Amino acid sequence: MHKTITDVEGIEVGHYTDLEAVTGCTVVICRQGAVGGVDVRGSAPGTRETDLLRPMNLVQQVHAVVLTGGSAYGLDAASGVMRWLETEGIGFNVGVGVVPAVSSAVLFDLTIGRSDVRPGPEAGYAVCHVAGNGPVTEGCVGAGTGATVGKLFGPSFAVKSGVGTAARRIHGEITVGALVAVNAFGDVVDPATGQIIAGPRDPQGAGFVNTVERMHGDLSQTMLGFPTNTTIAVVATDAVLSKEGANKVAQMAHDGLAQAIRPVHTMYDGDTVFALATGRRTEPQADVSVVGTVAASVLAEAVLRAVHQATTLAGIPAAKDV
Repeated sequence: MHKTITDVEGIEVGHYTDLEAVTGCTVVICRQGAVGGVDVRGSAPGTRETDLLRPMNLVQQVHAVVLTGGSAYGLDAASGVMRWLETEGIGFNVGVGVVPAVSSAVLFDLTIGRSDVRPGPEAGYAVCHVAGNGPVTEGCVGAGTGATVGKLFGPSFAVKSGVGTAARRIHGEITVGALVAVNAFGDVVDPATGQIIAGPRDPQGAGFVNTVERMHGDLSQTMLGFPTNTTIAVVATDAVLSKEGANKVAQMAHDGLAQAIRPVHTMYDGDTVFALATGRRTEPQADVSVVGTVAASVLAEAVLRAVHQATTLAGIPAAKDV
């Protein structure tokens, strides 16, 4: 195992990274299709084609999920992914060709690098060419290129974050993986110790300010309404799940964000988690509660890795450099 989301059979990942503009996008491809689900908990989301993942709707499988920077402008990257999938003959046969099902979510990274450069169709098309099922690069790449955390005092006192991924195998059989781009308003906290590993830098001294504690007290010097965040993630499994099951796993996986990001799901975040089930492992029969529980743990681990693997970029220090 690579201990990345590509350990899940049927999952491929690619990054498009623009270090000059400090933005990018990440694609998760399922060539054979995967049963999808989604759960949006943050109150400032930017998404595309999430309704098709609802259990009551017709489409049963998706072919790719795009995580991207560029705020709402970055949703254009999904068009390039659709075009690439079409050239590969991947999608639903509609008689006159194929129509790929591509869902997407964005994060806000316009305050770092160049605000006038965002991932578009060309980036989406290019990222598919480099997607594969090998180890996944983490840190300041893809959708996490411009990601930051700890925005209580605004972007000037934030800390660099990025993309993280992790995977586990349940009883040596079913694999559950996660990939996340962490661009949170809140602090990133190690669930095992409660220690803040990344948060707003203290304007009055060294170290990090505890956002939750500060929100219990004086907020006069904060930028509490800074609405430019969002943690976006994909959890995947090779188990067989229904659309209802996939949506439940996406819902439960948000617990992983709550374990590692505090506060989370605020009015200033657009936190969105997609779930994909490739169905390659037909035995043993998957228990949705087990898969969802493991997905939450794996996603929490991926959040920590997103911060640990990040590097100082565009004047925003990584946590290890604070």
